[in-house]
Amino acid sequence: MEKLREILKENFQKDKRNKITFLTGAGLSAASGIPTYRSTDGIWVKGTKFHRPEEFGTFRYFSKNQEEVWQFNLFRKGMFEKAQPNNSHKLLVDIEQLIPEDFSIITQNIDGLHHRAGNSGTKIFEIHGNMRLVRCSLECSKAVYLYPKDITLDRIYEEIPEETWEKLECPKCGGLLRPNILWFDEYYNERLYKVDTTMKIAKNTGILIVIGTSGATTLPLRLIEQTLQYGGYILDVNLEDNNITRLTKDKKRALSYRMTSDEFLSEFHKALEACNVSL
Repeated sequence: MEKLREILKENFQKDKRNKITFLTGAGLSAASGIPTYRSTDGIWVKGTKFHRPEEFGTFRYFSKNQEEVWQFNLFRKGMFEKAQPNNSHKLLVDIEQLIPEDFSIITQNIDGLHHRAGNSGTKIFEIHGNMRLVRCSLECSKAVYLYPKDITLDRIYEEIPEETWEKLECPKCGGLLRPNILWFDEYYNERLYKVDTTMKIAKNTGILIVIGTSGATTLPLRLIEQTLQYGGYILDVNLEDNNITRLTKDKKRALSYRMTSDEFLSEFHKALEACNVSL
């Protein structure tokens, strides 16, 4: 970890102090009991009962199969609510406390565990949405609403009660609500997914630590490219090589760490403490 300490000292030179940003994916929440998306036991590898994920996880499919999609999402919401932040989430809270002005989390995760662990809400940017909010599927307005209470399902194909359907009606137009998440056939935007904000963060990031994501979606890869373009470091923390590995191959300011998120974040926290003491 000597190279890590050198990078931190370089980042915190008084004349060029830059942000430290964590780009997190589903692998970070695996220890909380939430399946990842593309690992061997992942949600999108197994798919749903009848469909490939790239078909099922779309607004197009939702518009024709609303009950099936809501069954899946209400079951998954129940899974998220039962899960607890793991040690990696807690270490990120500790790291934020050391560098509150220079810290950001950009997350692909919709489980809300960064918030529940205790990271500041103003420092978390959820680029794929979250399961705390819903919005009108008919887009009668730009409003988002808190998820109705007590509407999770214990089983993925459990029948949705009538009273739950009533809670899923848009309060403005009476249309069906939808999860406030990004589906495969939709696009990143600033209003819902903070694309412009996170690209600006990446531009001003001296060290971008990528943890628990294979880099299979476009915005994370753009964020990595942005950080590299403006002279920042990329630290790829994953158990296996992935799309990020290929993107950063032969880049002098990119390093790979093939270890668990707990192991890396623990070492990073220690290195950061030592760096702050010595500056």
